[in-house]
Order: sequence, then structure tokens, then C-alpha cells
Amino acid sequence: MSAESRFLTLLRLLANDPAAQGLVDDVAILPVGGERLILTSDTMVEGVHYLPTDPPADIGWKLAAVNLSDLAAKGARPIGCLFNYALSGDDDWDAAFLEGLGEALSRHGMPLLGGDTVRMPDGAPRSYSLTAIGEAPATVPTRAGAQAGDILYVTGPVGDAGIGLTLARADPEAQGPLVEAYRRPRPRLAEGALLAPVATAMMDISDGLLIDAARMADASGLAVVIDHIPLSRALEATRGGASSVRIAAARAGDDYELLFALPHGVRPPVHAIPVGHLAPGSGLTLMIDGAIMPLPPQLGWEH
Repeated sequence: MSAESRFLTLLRLLANDPAAQGLVDDVAILPVGGERLILTSDTMVEGVHYLPTDPPADIGWKLAAVNLSDLAAKGARPIGCLFNYALSGDDDWDAAFLEGLGEALSRHGMPLLGGDTVRMPDGAPRSYSLTAIGEAPATVPTRAGAQAGDILYVTGPVGDAGIGLTLARADPEAQGPLVEAYRRPRPRLAEGALLAPVATAMMDISDGLLIDAARMADASGLAVVIDHIPLSRALEATRGGASSVRIAAARAGDDYELLFALPHGVRPPVHAIPVGHLAPGSGLTLMIDGAIMPLPPQLGWEH
């Protein structure tokens, strides 16, 4: 069990309100009057979630995007956010960060409602948090609703951001679709809104296809079989399509595609790629080209 998992086990003793959903999902679902709000919060830390050499505007964009992605995974409409910012001591850097943040908020219709600013000690890693608030749809798909026999889909290929991070680490001036996938992920809000009424379970892929599929299966009390790992043309052109490349792509984080389950025979209302299915039992099985593969020691990103 990872340190993150151990801490969450203790934290669940405090997060005992039904809105917290036992901390098995990325959001809280809070009834307010006759409505329900979707609440989610993410923090980004320099050297952990982004490179110190990443452009500040891209970091601002990404902070908004990762929160919007959690709303997308519930089919929610953004209605506002709160923002906590550690001042960098560099006015131009801070202004560029806010430019990227504002661009993402404006493009996706999520107004900034307030927050807090702090100053970190000299030399400390920069750290930023954003809490997004969404309006819940009539049906809110959680991680826990999948049924045996459901087909598992993703809204796009996986692994691009992982390779983009590698390229950006080697050359801060690197550009192209893979670096763009890492620095400026696209929250799938439109797709999430269309999928929410029909998906039995849905989440975004933030930590890797394998680990997030295993989390969905575990929350639903099921086993999962991953039998296809979709790669983009840009990734294959850069790394090829060998089994090792596909497994690395399935372990890579920061994709922010939607991972969702549909009953067998139900056609997705959006462009989507089937990657496996849910079955009775527990655990994860990985297949490539019809052959069962040994699982990697680490399925994806964990703190």
C-alpha cells in the first residue's frame, strides 16, 4: 500500500459525510436545497506536477484544466472556482501564470469567485490549488456503478502527455502535439455531458489507464480486463508501437481523457475507443495482441 493510500484510509475517518462518497471518487456531490453541486480540488506543486522550466502560462492553464476534467467526468457544468496562489516573487512570472489560468477559465466558462494568496519561503517549490464547483446533471456517474459485462472506453489515445513530459524534461524549448498534451490538457466537458446519462461509471485518466481502470473496477466490486491500449499517431511516430511502448503509455499520467463503462451493446454518444471490459471477480488483467501480459510493478502514478 502506498503512502497516499495509507493516508486516505485515515482521512476517511474524518470524511464521513455522504457527500464525500467515502473518498473513492475525485469529487464530492453536495445537496444544496433542491440542487446538487459537484466539488473538486486539485493542487499542483513544482517538481511534482510540473517542471520548473514549464512556461508559467501553461502551468496556469493546466491547473484549471485538471479541475475541469474532474467536473467533465461527472457530466457537470462549471459554475465557479476558488484559487489559492503562492506568490513567486517574480511579477512577470505571476502575470503570465494568471494569463494562462484566465484563458482556461474563460474558454470553459468557469468564473473565479475568490481564494487566497500566500508567500512561500525563499527557494521553496511553488504550489497552487484550485477548487472547482459544478452543477450536477440529472444522472451523476461515479466510479462505483460499473456492472459485469460492461465495455470500457476512453475518449482518446493514452500516453501522449507522458512522452511530452519526457521531451520537455530533455529540452524545455521542445514543442509539438506531445508536449502540448502534457502542458495544455483538454478537459472533455462536452463529451462528459453527453456520456453522463448513459455511462454506468466514469472518471478521468489522471494517473494512468491501468491504475485508474483498476480503481474503477475496485470501486464497482469487479475485475477489469484491458485488452487494447490506443496510441496516437504522434506517439507511434516518436516511440513506435512495441508492447513496451504500449505498456508505458498505459502507465503514464496526465492524459485527462474520460474512462467510462457502458452496457454491452450500447453505442457511445461520442467518439470513443474500446479498451476492455468489466467482469465478475477482482483485479486487473492486461492483454496485448490477445496474450496475457505480466503487470508492471507500478500501474501508474501514486504519491
